[in-house]
Amino acid sequence: MSTTTIRLPDELKARVAEAAKQAGTTSHNFILEAIAEKAELAERRADFHAEAERRYERIVQTGETIPWDEFRGYLMDRIQGKASRRPVARKLTK
Repeated sequence: MSTTTIRLPDELKARVAEAAKQAGTTSHNFILEAIAEKAELAERRADFHAEAERRYERIVQTGETIPWDEFRGYLMDRIQGKASRRPVARKLTK
């Protein structure tokens, strides 16, 4: 494991110490968990954007998509436990 030094303003250091105490852990562990959470969030956001780009590219290539009102209805039915047929992508008219 490598060592990295960070400089924290006194106010932030005190906040971290208090938050760590309330969480029942050390300041060191609290900071490590915070960094890990932030890294995971950034990775998930990048994955989300990459998936959105892939889906948009598919729409551009095929010209097919599902109107939001149809898909929203499908999702609402699923949430309510109703049987519902998944909408089919099709070329939309303007």
